[in-house]
Amino acid sequence: MTDSLPPGGVVAETAELEARWAHAWTPEEAAERLRGCGVRWCVAGGWAVDLFRGEGPTRPHEDLEIAIPAARFPQLREHFAGYAFDVVGDGRIWADAPADALAAHHQTWLREPADGDYRLDVFREPHDGELWICRRDPAIRLPYEAVIAHTAEGIPYLVPEVALLFKAKAARPKDRADFEGALPLLGPARRARLRGWLERVHPGHRWLAELAEPAESGE
Repeated sequence: MTDSLPPGGVVAETAELEARWAHAWTPEEAAERLRGCGVRWCVAGGWAVDLFRGEGPTRPHEDLEIAIPAARFPQLREHFAGYAFDVVGDGRIWADAPADALAAHHQTWLREPADGDYRLDVFREPHDGELWICRRDPAIRLPYEAVIAHTAEGIPYLVPEVALLFKAKAARPKDRADFEGALPLLGPARRARLRGWLERVHPGHRWLAELAEPAESGE
């Protein structure tokens, strides 16, 4: 991905987007629609934390985010041939995922052409073959087996320490809620990984002190 802003794109209006995301898929619906796709994927963002907690949705979710290896996006696009994909970044939307926008931004929204509603937010993540690379810090690299966990029903999700690392940048109220909800379930190994990554990517982050406290339970 590049830092340059491609030409075109329209400003993303918050109120309009809320309406267009009102019928986003659930993780279960996404899993059903991704069946047979052949692309490695996992639920990301706040839904990933909820799947880790195993309590169902603990708060409202504005959308459903999934992560895939960037190089596999053409295969995903072909799987959803009846839908459109829009690239999103810098507060703008580029319809139908033009190549320059794809190169500039990692976020892609799956759109129903008939009504313009969005169903799925696809993160195209850097990788080296079967090795996941963190887009916040390319020095953080892990095999996919260490990055993706599964629910009892088989839905893949981003492990909580990775999901929370991405949430730490903005640390909005919903991110804080996800952190507080997951923290008691993070065992020593997960806490240590997240603490080490935060020290690299967000030194001095306010979550560090809480992660240093002894774990109550969890793996």
